[in-house]
Amino acid sequence: MKYYAKPLGKLINELSRLPGIGGKTAQRLAFHILSMKEGEARSLADAIIDAKENMKYCSVCGNLTDMDPCAICSDPSRDRSVICVVESPKDVVAMERIREYSGLYHVLHGAISPMEGIGPEDINLKQLIVRLQQEDVKEVILATNPNIEGEATAMYIARLIKPSGIRVSRIAHGIPVGGDLEYADEVTLLKAVEGRREL
Repeated sequence: MKYYAKPLGKLINELSRLPGIGGKTAQRLAFHILSMKEGEARSLADAIIDAKENMKYCSVCGNLTDMDPCAICSDPSRDRSVICVVESPKDVVAMERIREYSGLYHVLHGAISPMEGIGPEDINLKQLIVRLQQEDVKEVILATNPNIEGEATAMYIARLIKPSGIRVSRIAHGIPVGGDLEYADEVTLLKAVEGRREL
């Protein structure tokens, strides 16, 4: 980054370390930040520092929160008999956007991936088992990602929980709404056929 002044080069370098941000995008963002009014730039910097300093993981579900337990776990109107297991806090946000699910969550912070050396002990699985022993849970919905790691994690958790008598379900996978069959790959079509339901 010898063409840039040192502070600008450092900013571009730090921005390019963010996921999904390449060199050109980092450069555009850096120049945009420099063109902002000083108050706006400070507000952005303060928001980053505030989030980093004040966000933590909920001691119950593992979701990101600024209070413990989080707002979802603290909400008395939530259905405490159902827990939806997801891989990351971003998945909680996705589930909440549909406005149909009213149960609780459990965030694993990853998925089992032997290729990357991630086993069951490396994700937030032990806390889930503790919750199931302490709370009156009737169903666990496995909403891990529909990839090899997510499927392996779902199967592992299902085998672990089923002997306890708790109902274990998996979110459906298949053709997205608005999608065309001709563009779907074989695995997606297979999952759609396997997950079919009666009308």
